[in-house]
Amino acid sequence: MLNPMSVMVLFAGEYRRLVLWCPVLLALGALSYFLWPSEPGWELGLLLPAIVACTGLGVCLYRPHSLGVRVLGGAAMALAVGFGAAWSAAHRQPPMPELPRRGTELTGIIQDIAYFAASDRGGPPVRYVTLGQGVLHDFVNEGMPPLRRSLNIRLVPQDSAELGIGAHLRVRVLLQSPSFPAFPGGRDMQFEAWFAGRAGRGNALGPVQVEPAIPYPPQGFATHIIARLRQHVGARIRQVLPGASGTVVATLLDGKAEEVPRTVREDFAASGLAHLLAVAGLHLGIVMGAAMLVCRMGLAAWEWAALRWPCKAIAALVAWGIGGAYVLLTGVHLPAERSWLMSSVVVLGLVVGRRAVSMRGVALAATIMLLVAPQVVLDVAFQMSMAAVMALVAGYEVIHPRLLGWVGRLAGFGQTCARHAAMLVLTSILAGTATLPVVMAHFGVVQPFFVLANLLAVPLMAVWIMPFGLLALLAMPVHADAPFLHLMDVGVRFVLWLAHGVAGWPAARIAVPAMPGWGLFAVLLGLCWLCLWQHSWRWWGAVLVFVGMATPWLVRQPDILISPDGQLIGVRDRGSLLVMGHARDEYTVKAAWAQALALPVTTFWSGGPQGVETADGSLICGEDEVAGTCTMLRGAQEVVLRVHDPSDGLALLPQALCAQASLVVSVAPIRQSCPDVSVRLDRFSAWRGGAQMVFLASGVQVVTDRQTRGERLWVLKPGGHGTPTLPLAQAE
Repeated sequence: MLNPMSVMVLFAGEYRRLVLWCPVLLALGALSYFLWPSEPGWELGLLLPAIVACTGLGVCLYRPHSLGVRVLGGAAMALAVGFGAAWSAAHRQPPMPELPRRGTELTGIIQDIAYFAASDRGGPPVRYVTLGQGVLHDFVNEGMPPLRRSLNIRLVPQDSAELGIGAHLRVRVLLQSPSFPAFPGGRDMQFEAWFAGRAGRGNALGPVQVEPAIPYPPQGFATHIIARLRQHVGARIRQVLPGASGTVVATLLDGKAEEVPRTVREDFAASGLAHLLAVAGLHLGIVMGAAMLVCRMGLAAWEWAALRWPCKAIAALVAWGIGGAYVLLTGVHLPAERSWLMSSVVVLGLVVGRRAVSMRGVALAATIMLLVAPQVVLDVAFQMSMAAVMALVAGYEVIHPRLLGWVGRLAGFGQTCARHAAMLVLTSILAGTATLPVVMAHFGVVQPFFVLANLLAVPLMAVWIMPFGLLALLAMPVHADAPFLHLMDVGVRFVLWLAHGVAGWPAARIAVPAMPGWGLFAVLLGLCWLCLWQHSWRWWGAVLVFVGMATPWLVRQPDILISPDGQLIGVRDRGSLLVMGHARDEYTVKAAWAQALALPVTTFWSGGPQGVETADGSLICGEDEVAGTCTMLRGAQEVVLRVHDPSDGLALLPQALCAQASLVVSVAPIRQSCPDVSVRLDRFSAWRGGAQMVFLASGVQVVTDRQTRGERLWVLKPGGHGTPTLPLAQAE
């Protein structure tokens, strides 16, 4: 056992690494706010963290020579600042508006245009527009101010109107607020929409009408110019390179991955190459590396500049500027922003003559990101990139000296080839292994062959695809980009072939059950412990990582799942998930359930006249005297499932059916049916609590989405209602 004195000795030995834990504590503070059971007021969310931070600072100043006091005071400061920053970021967002549930006229200004693949069978892509300054024209919202959030509208396929960024549209739409999670603890689209500034999405009910343009676009002149430039780049690429490979080329140069066909996405995901479709650190690193190489070679060829100017620093600054332009061109997505911020730290190190890549630089970039946008602590891209970068820096700190010693035994060209090959393999192994548990937690898959696929695809991306892409962008203003785009397309076609081939191998994509939140927390905390310390106690973190990765098989799985609208019922069987009923978001809900349980989804019964039953007879449907019902026996629990009810609950279930039941689940209101059953779940309970999970191992235990998320700013009211767009009366 470690006593306090031995712990302080260990801390003293890691004195220079203590500052690296500042972003970790900031993230823990922000996470504690996002996981708070109810929305804290300003006293708890802002005043108390300010008092704690000031107290921690005062303690550090009062005992500046005591390491223990400074560690405790600094930790309290970081936790309090993280909590307060998260509270402030959440409360700065505009409220989620109440959207009409019927067709309505909508006017707004186009902020962006995206193209989505229509289907795997081909056909023209479907256009989506992002509208800002939206105004709803109906009898309820007439006279409302423009919405402070954007709306994503899917246009009808036959709409051929010429649209451009900044155009003022009028269209009749059917709108929908951000969806509730498909199961408690699932992906929270409302949280993502809250911080992304989105109000919801909708489908156009007819062609759009382009109205006279307004003088100034709502998002600003510079943003307007960049959006139009992205639109022109994407249109030019689609014109030169139609087909699947052209969509990938467009993704790399304008950042719009929506048009990539679903089959291509699945191949990239199964082969471990999905990161190539998300413009982030890899792409930005290639762009900045190529720009720095060209600039430095040009300055070195100019004798006067090479003798008098700091060419390395100048080349780094030029590369930093070109990298920023690439981030703007590809849409300023969060992963690209984060990567550019981290590259800024690297450039700063090069300019001032310090180490370009270090763990302190990673910590500084993470600290800035968490202070500016604390919500990234729950973002999968942030978690994956931080895990990969920490693993790379820590791994190279340990392995790189030994690698240089081994390579140093070789000579000439063989040494260069061996060095680059070894670094490529080491980079793929370190980054892939560190991000593996994060991929497990968020996507429910393991890709065993990711190292092999990346060993071929990443070098090709670095030396062929992206360099020709940069040349194409430079030549596009003079219409000389077609040769470079075709050369880029050759490399992309090879990557597509590689992804499809690896995805077709046996066990290329192994499904795993959903990892609980505390399991992912253990993984990330263990990874930080493993990478941020230097002495032997760092290996304690590996135990946390392995425990977290094992949690998907350590937690119990639900026996019954109920969709957020109460219209779908899923029963976990031995080797599949049996789904009954129909729902509007049926495809999305089924996909989320399949990923969470790592089971294939089977449509079991929809309330038809013909009865069915499972092989072991534990679930029987359609054989009772009441149509549309199933009887389920799981352990000591008997469950009645009402899958189809044309009477909307007016036809009561017979008492004989309810006599032995411990749970009744109905897609319609239960009303007065089965009054003696202790647990009754119906459409109204789903309306109040959202998606539900039922556990039957020891009695009937129900977990709802509302219990899991609590009453928070981003959680819509029951039924998906938001804040009215018009001011309420004093009595309301």
